[in-house]
Amino acid sequence: MVKDEIIDLIKDRRARVGVIGLGYVGLPLATEFASKGLSVVGFEVDVKKVAEINAGRSYIGDVVPDLIRDSVDTGRLRATTDFDFLQECDAIIICVPTPLRKTKEPDISYILAAAEEIKKRLRRGQLVVLESTTYPGTTDEVLLPIFDETGLKVDEDFLLAFSPERVDPGNPQFQTHNIPKVVGGVTEDSTVAAAYLYSHIVNDVHSVSSARVAEAAKLLENTFRAVNIGMANEMARLCYALNIDTWEVIRAAATKPFGFMPFYPGPGIGGHCIPLDPHYLSWKARQHGVDSRFISLAEEVNSRMPEHVVQLVSDGLNDDSKAMKGSRLLVLGVAYKKDIDDVRESPALSIIDRLRSKGCNVRYHDPFVRELRFDDAHTEGNGAPLSSVDLTDEEIRAADCVVIVTNHSQIDYGRVTALAALVVDTRNALNGDLRRTSSARIIRL
Repeated sequence: MVKDEIIDLIKDRRARVGVIGLGYVGLPLATEFASKGLSVVGFEVDVKKVAEINAGRSYIGDVVPDLIRDSVDTGRLRATTDFDFLQECDAIIICVPTPLRKTKEPDISYILAAAEEIKKRLRRGQLVVLESTTYPGTTDEVLLPIFDETGLKVDEDFLLAFSPERVDPGNPQFQTHNIPKVVGGVTEDSTVAAAYLYSHIVNDVHSVSSARVAEAAKLLENTFRAVNIGMANEMARLCYALNIDTWEVIRAAATKPFGFMPFYPGPGIGGHCIPLDPHYLSWKARQHGVDSRFISLAEEVNSRMPEHVVQLVSDGLNDDSKAMKGSRLLVLGVAYKKDIDDVRESPALSIIDRLRSKGCNVRYHDPFVRELRFDDAHTEGNGAPLSSVDLTDEEIRAADCVVIVTNHSQIDYGRVTALAALVVDTRNALNGDLRRTSSARIIRL
């Protein structure tokens, strides 16, 4: 049986693993397999990334350069743009992006492109696993028919499964090896083989009955977060209207030892999962005539938060008898979360775009992001790219308002509050003594 053949290869460390896509998901995965003694080939279309990896360097903050260098030097890891090497791989893992179209519908073009490359080289004895987040049914309804066109048969010749990525960039506590892995195959044999593969790099593997269940579980995880963040954001807007401290309210509610889980408001949601995944679920719901109003409402609330932040800035400047037009604003942090360099779907893009559309002179400082570019979705302002400025005393003093959008640990907020006149804090970066001893006027989300 092909399942037993693949398991034997993995058990004896003779299995060759291919990882398609070497970004925030694929590169950590590839290095984990290589560190456990398996031979790994990373497939990338970006020649710069390929060159960096083969030189033993890391471009992902969560991947230690020494780990890549050691894996490359020992021959366990290499990267390539040549997809012909897929034929040599016994297990192939797809870790490509799954963005949304402008219509907010799923764009699985990267998955399809990867599947076509595999199809050209699919042979007997291979296990294919999709990790890219997608709607329930993709593995069964899209990938399996593509591979069936080769004449090879699932279970007899190849195996196919889905195992959702659960990467949390910048999280030092949870990384690939200690995040439980959900695995669901299109057949039972596929589930068993994929689970066995991941058990070599992950402490806890949770097998489910089908790929559809695994696909739905991933969407539920992030939709759960999006909905609860939406509730926190709506509460923040209400508390602002009532002149109540949102963060104190949440701290008080969190003292309840049961029935409550704290979620926190912010300037909007960003990253590669939470802003996108609920749309995949609601899109699939519409295909089956189900109206997912709860999900849509949360998305609406979260997408309005950048507008609310701009309103806080406007209110603060107005209290100082200053107009938005011509005011100099300093945005602190543009990455979508603290201590990383990822700006995908970052609320900072919308906030800066809206501020510039109102005539503000916007500057930003981010120790992780040197340059910020705006896409077609952010063209209310002039759309010109921005470069990070040094956080000097003069820069802080010159700002009519400092807006904390991302609370990076490297920023000295005590110095900011000592030098700034007005600070809008969207992340509760200025809590405790910082807020009580501040000479700046502080407006909190």
